[in-house]
Amino acid sequence: MDRLLNVTTGLGCVLIAFVLISVRRAHIRVEYSVSWLGAAVVLLILSRSHSLLNWITAAIGLSSPALALILLVFCVFLVVFYRFSIIISDLKDANIAMAQRVAILEFEVQSSHEIEQAQQVN
Repeated sequence: MDRLLNVTTGLGCVLIAFVLISVRRAHIRVEYSVSWLGAAVVLLILSRSHSLLNWITAAIGLSSPALALILLVFCVFLVVFYRFSIIISDLKDANIAMAQRVAILEFEVQSSHEIEQAQQVN
């Protein structure tokens, strides 16, 4: 059990370092890094607080704190992935709306050029 908790702590620290490095190099936006930092903090808290983990294990009704830890980590990352799915869906909808506006503008520019050319001929 202690080995699993130590590995989980290490993974939490590595995740925090990767996120901070990515923010610094502008590979990830700050508003998206908050979810990952929050997940890493939850990971660290769960892996370092034995009493909290034991209490959650009893509350859930599991027999092993290790199983409860893995289940909770999975749930935390599932929430993060769901949040990013919502963000991606919003971005896709905005991209479609922008492409439609650009198509309308191109049509209007093309129409105005054709009108100008017709007036120059007359």
